[in-house]
Amino acid sequence: RLCGYLNKLGIKGPIKTWKSRWFFYDENKCHLLYYRTAQDINPLGSIDIASASFDCKVENGEGVFEIRTPSRAFTLKAISKQAMMYWLQQLQMRRWEFCNGQSRFPVGSSQLVNEPLPGRTSRCRICQPFFYFQPPNVDNEDFLPPVKTPTEAVGLKAASLPAPQTLTALQNISLKHPWTEIQNTVFNICGSKQLSGNSGNVFSFSEFQEHPENPDEEQEAEVEAGCAAKEGIVEDGRMEPRLNWVRKARWMNSGFPGLPEELSRERNPMDKVSVLQQQILTLTEEVKSQKELVKLLHKALEAAQQEKRVSSMYITAAEDKDRLELVRHKVRQIADLTSRLEALEQEKKELEQMLTLRDSHIQELKEHVQLLMEKNHDKQKVIMTLTEQMARELSDRLQEANTITAETLYKQQEEIQHLKDDIDAYKTQNQFLNSEIHQVTRLWTSVAENEKALLMKCACLQARNCQMESKYLMVLRKLQEALPGLPSSHAELVRNLIQEALQWDVKEGAEEGFNLNPVSEYDEYGFMTVPDYEVEDWKLLAKIQALEIKSNNLRSQEVVEKPLRDRWNSVGELTPSAELKSLIRSGIPVDHRQRVWRWIVSRHCSHLPGHYQQLLRQSKSTEPPACRQIELDLPRTLTNNKHFSSPTSQLIPKLRRVLLAFSWHNPAIGYCQGLNRLAAVALLVLEDEESAFWCLVHIVENLMPADYYSDTLITSQVDQRVFKDFLSEKLPRLMAHFEQYRIDVSLITFNWFLVVFVDSLVSDILLRVWDAFLYEGTKVIFRYALAIFKYNEEEILRIHDSVEIYQYLRFFTRMIMDGRKLMNIAFNDLNPFPMKLLRNRRSMHREELEAELCELEQIKAAYVKERAEQGP
Repeated sequence: RLCGYLNKLGIKGPIKTWKSRWFFYDENKCHLLYYRTAQDINPLGSIDIASASFDCKVENGEGVFEIRTPSRAFTLKAISKQAMMYWLQQLQMRRWEFCNGQSRFPVGSSQLVNEPLPGRTSRCRICQPFFYFQPPNVDNEDFLPPVKTPTEAVGLKAASLPAPQTLTALQNISLKHPWTEIQNTVFNICGSKQLSGNSGNVFSFSEFQEHPENPDEEQEAEVEAGCAAKEGIVEDGRMEPRLNWVRKARWMNSGFPGLPEELSRERNPMDKVSVLQQQILTLTEEVKSQKELVKLLHKALEAAQQEKRVSSMYITAAEDKDRLELVRHKVRQIADLTSRLEALEQEKKELEQMLTLRDSHIQELKEHVQLLMEKNHDKQKVIMTLTEQMARELSDRLQEANTITAETLYKQQEEIQHLKDDIDAYKTQNQFLNSEIHQVTRLWTSVAENEKALLMKCACLQARNCQMESKYLMVLRKLQEALPGLPSSHAELVRNLIQEALQWDVKEGAEEGFNLNPVSEYDEYGFMTVPDYEVEDWKLLAKIQALEIKSNNLRSQEVVEKPLRDRWNSVGELTPSAELKSLIRSGIPVDHRQRVWRWIVSRHCSHLPGHYQQLLRQSKSTEPPACRQIELDLPRTLTNNKHFSSPTSQLIPKLRRVLLAFSWHNPAIGYCQGLNRLAAVALLVLEDEESAFWCLVHIVENLMPADYYSDTLITSQVDQRVFKDFLSEKLPRLMAHFEQYRIDVSLITFNWFLVVFVDSLVSDILLRVWDAFLYEGTKVIFRYALAIFKYNEEEILRIHDSVEIYQYLRFFTRMIMDGRKLMNIAFNDLNPFPMKLLRNRRSMHREELEAELCELEQIKAAYVKERAEQGP
């Protein structure tokens, strides 16, 4: 018997688990049935082996193999590799025997299928599996040697052993087959009582619950079970379940009742086959009739039970009124049934009419078919005539072909030989060209790898050169501070070295084609890498900072920047998500920044068609009140950017039009100092002036609170008080240091909040701040403001003079060189403060500020009144 325990991989649900199942091979149907235990009567499912292929992959693990059917794949696991190979070889053998036996014998000859077929050496035509079983009478050394039968894992002996233990009791329960589980449980509880007959079975009929009526077969199964018990197979009192299973297996793999007597009388094999077929037909008809009888009995039983319930209700009724109500109910039911009967009779008449029409239509179709058959017959005659004619013509051509001279045949053979030579030559040429392509590909791959390695090495050398140059400039700065103490000749030498270091020799680097100093004068958006400060000391510090920033960028290019660009390149359509928020916080690459900014602005501002052009026409016809102030601020906008540094720059007129249009769009604000720098940054990134206008509208009307850019700037003052609260909570040492030396940080930070760090941070860090600010709102300004102080906290704490602290705070933001470090401080190191907390703080401080302003107005009014009473 091919049977035993295997682990089956469950594929339903989010978690895949191994479940222990008892597998039994059904030789009659070539199916592999599987049960939860060996004592179950009904299978949980089956696998069609006749149309299956087998596979065994090393990467799946030891003992794991697959059975693939046209509908699905089953993953099974044996206890060892030997058991797995045994199962695979046995399944291949059974499949081969079934398929070859099926092609020779009719269906139903189950006992003859397993007999060896002499002279058959062909493999199974259904599939070509990974392993092959050697058919009878085939001597082939390529087949795997037969695996020794693992008696501890397969066979009838394994049925008497306990089922494999699982971690939990419910792990092996099949939730897909609850009814089968209940049937098997009841069968196991009842033991062998149900094997004697089905009279007490309350479940539905199943082919696995029917038992043989032949007492000789039952006695033989019991004898087999008794012998197995004597040999030590049955242990721990499991004789009765073992006997049940043996009876079931014996019945499933045996013939039909009464078959041995007839087969013994019929000695001819073909007579045996006919007897078996007749027996199958007889039993099939008997089963159908029994099932119909059971259905009729069920219906009769239901009707009798319904009548019994009604009669019981009528008898148990206490009063005549209740009985009368029951009779009335029955009368209503009779009337309803009568009406339904009339409707059914009417429907029957209609169906009869339809049947008559169908019969007439069928008659017409028959006549039409007769005509088509006659027409087809005529066509067949024509085809036969044409076929005979074509055969005669072909025979004539063959006779002409036979008359070809030997010379023509010799020429054709020569031409064929030449063509064969050409084919050989082309094959040789193809092999040579393939080898050449292979060599060229290897060379190209090697060159590409060398080029990448050289680029990496060049970037490292450039970063190291920037660091060396920055150290050199730091030494010069230290010497510059010590100039009063140096001799005059040494001081002059230091000045000359500083002048040489501050000069930008761009043409020389361009002519050489490779500039070892990678710092350019302007970045991608036109900001000066080293601003033109009036103080020479600041120029030196700015160049040191530019070199450090470029060194950090070169070192992080392969590790940080390249993966970030790859992630942005893989982003398709933009949709709000946590992943997009994280990407925007890390910084948007230059290639994607314009697209992302346009998407952010379009989400919050509905672009009215023609609205911007209408505002421009209005500003041309009528001069806005803020026109003079706008003209004064235009030359002072982003003086360290080449696109705004000259009055003739191309972006100056665009900036003017954007500010004039906004003054008409929002007359409550009109124009406030600081809006020019916000609009300028939007123009640098978005390039289109209408997009920059809507970006300015989004910042002022959506991101910033109300009255932020009003005449009183009251909300801006409120934010400074809120920031001081956060600074005391997040950086208490630094705030205590400021209070000790009476430093008012709002003198420095007020401009940060008003223009979102424009002219305070270097361009690379500034645009990263703007990326997050446009997407998340004003809380980003608070985060980065706190991060800037955290970044320079130790340097500020080392200064113990109020004047020096103010001087340091004037330019210390320009000395921040590591944008990644600042971003990590802003979003990771600082404890988060939600937007709800920010709104509550703003509301509290606004009430306090309004009360102070009201008190100040009262004092002012009292003073004016007192001066008026005193007279001149």
